[in-house]
Amino acid sequence: MQKLKLYQALAEAFVAEGVDTQFILMGDGNMHWTSALQKLPGIKTVHHRHEHCAVAAAMGYHVATGKIAAASVTCGPGLTQLTTALPAAVRARIPLVVFAGESPINAKFYNQEIAQLPLVTATGAHYIQAHSLPRMHEYVREAFHVARLERRPVVLGVPYDLQTLAPATTSPYVPSTRYIPNGGRPRPDPELVAALVAKIREAKNPIVIAGRGVLHSGAKSAVEAVADRCGAALATTLPARGLFDHHPYSLGISGGYATKLCREVMAEADLILAFGARMSYYTVDGGNIFPQAFVAQIDTAPRGLSEGALAANFFITADARVTAEAILTELDATLGAGKPTAATVRTNELAHRIATELPDDHHFEIAPGLLDPRAVIRMLDDVIPKDWDIVSGSGHQSYFNSQMRGRPPEKFCAIREFGAIGNGLSYAIGVAAARAEGRNGKVVLIEGDGSLLMHIQELETLKRHGLRVLICVLNDGAYGAEIHKFRHTGEDDSGAIFGRPPFEAIAQGFGLVGAEVRDLARVPGLFDEFAAQGEAGVWNFQISDQVVAPTMRRNVVRGHGKM
Repeated sequence: MQKLKLYQALAEAFVAEGVDTQFILMGDGNMHWTSALQKLPGIKTVHHRHEHCAVAAAMGYHVATGKIAAASVTCGPGLTQLTTALPAAVRARIPLVVFAGESPINAKFYNQEIAQLPLVTATGAHYIQAHSLPRMHEYVREAFHVARLERRPVVLGVPYDLQTLAPATTSPYVPSTRYIPNGGRPRPDPELVAALVAKIREAKNPIVIAGRGVLHSGAKSAVEAVADRCGAALATTLPARGLFDHHPYSLGISGGYATKLCREVMAEADLILAFGARMSYYTVDGGNIFPQAFVAQIDTAPRGLSEGALAANFFITADARVTAEAILTELDATLGAGKPTAATVRTNELAHRIATELPDDHHFEIAPGLLDPRAVIRMLDDVIPKDWDIVSGSGHQSYFNSQMRGRPPEKFCAIREFGAIGNGLSYAIGVAAARAEGRNGKVVLIEGDGSLLMHIQELETLKRHGLRVLICVLNDGAYGAEIHKFRHTGEDDSGAIFGRPPFEAIAQGFGLVGAEVRDLARVPGLFDEFAAQGEAGVWNFQISDQVVAPTMRRNVVRGHGKM
């Protein structure tokens, strides 16, 4: 009987940790491990054409499922390809474990050898050098423990000559979940709740902002009840967008992607109640969106100093749901059950404007044969069912699709914390792998032309794995952010203009379906055709390069030049 190899034992340990899908690019440093994992029951494997894309797809998979994600690359150049994906996962606080080969520990010379630990550490991810045979189970357990508890990516580096040895122990693997402390939901200090309620009672223009912490806590209903009880308008961070879209007083996204109306209302806010939100630079739009407000942050780990600025004026370190319930109780106790606060922000006029006004109504001249990207998104929002997943790419075009309404945050994947373009297709593959039972994933990627081209080879991954994704390219023939910055300063923009690639033909070259769209009346029929067949497809929307997103119009005026 063939003896168990270490790579097999390590693969079994990953399964014991709950891994059911791996995103990989195989090389000699990880080929034995990935093959062993692929053979285990219930494991789905997605083979990519670029290492960066394997990790980015794992990120999308986590956003779609909430599960810890697993990716794998080989040593040396395989690992160096991750130095853009890893910081994106770090800043988005995505728990994933990357199994990486290391060069053979006993080799005198190996041409792919590189010091992997400092490279990974520089990205903010955690690196584990697994060099001791007796401690291999401990290394895996530490990797998953750190990923889960700290919500950040971990790279487990195992020299590939060690992987082919027999494991030093035959003891059963004990998963990291046995070591995660369960202290219950952190409860708020009653004195702090009382002090905050005193502020709530007197606020005339309060606004509740919900972040991802509300989703993690299951606090949606409780937070919405707080807003209703104190007469507040509602808003969300970008990752939690859509959470309150059903509510007549939901303003949408706070921060750089806020609508014209949202900015108008927030400019008059005197109290912000931020539940489970980091209050990042983007959520507060660099401090410009609610300049008069007293900001209270309720979070399990609030930070007074966030990205160089004061995050809030008042902090409660506690769980979002428990704190919201405590606020409701305190309001009834001190104000009287059902008695209104001083809030006046909710009016019939505001509800009507929320329901009827466009996110951005600035006029632009659109040349014949080209489309306004805002109209493209409105059409897609009307045609695509609300239960389909929307994956948002990055860059200038990403503002437009963020304004889609009535889509739950669990069905909207937007990872933007590192500001890197080129990730959307990989994220969509990860979401599709999570949803594609029977190859019937209902996933739409909305992406820019420049960003999509950066990893266009992953169309072959879609085809090979039979993953059905509808890719809507907002094609302005340029790097949109850069041309608008050039034009604002009066500089030559030709260096950012590259022409309009025929994405429909590119898709067909990969064996997918494709269509060029210059008339939005075609979209309902195209969608019916797409839904009726099982292949991934690309719609090439020819959009005007004259339409400038509001966030870009503001930022270039401020001189930031950043999305």
